[in-house]
This record gives sequence, C-alpha cells and structure tokens, in this order.
Amino acid sequence: MKVIAEEHRLKILCILRDSDHCVCEILPALDLPQNLASHHLKVLRDADFISSRKDGQKVFYSLNHSTIDQVITMLNQHFTKEK
Repeated sequence: MKVIAEEHRLKILCILRDSDHCVCEILPALDLPQNLASHHLKVLRDADFISSRKDGQKVFYSLNHSTIDQVITMLNQHFTKEK
C-alpha cells in the first residue's frame, strides 16, 4: 500500500485508468523532472501495478488490472470488517 500512497504514483494510475500512455504523455501531467517520473514508474512497475511495452523508440505503460482488482478487494474487505 505504501507504493500507491504517494501522490504522483496515484496520478500515474489515474492517467493510465482508461488506456495505455507513453512516457511523453505522462510526463507533462506530473510536473516532475524526467528522472523522478521514471523512478515513480519503476516503483509502480516493480510492484506490478503497471506494465510496460516498447514500440519503436517509445515506452508505453498500462495498468495491471489484476493487481488493481486485488487491492480494491483487499480495501473492500478491510472497510467491511470495520462496520
């Protein structure tokens, strides 16, 4: 959960919510230097929240929906227990 507790990583997940995006499309929305944006993308990729694929010179990122679904299920169970 620490992985997605960081605001820029949450923003990346929101950007990727509807479709794949290349780094060149993600960077402007983050307002971060390229090295920091790359770091956040790597953290999300290492935690299996996103995956990447190369198409020529561009790297495209997409959500790993199975991981996102697992987190949503876990959160739902947690908040259901509290009631």
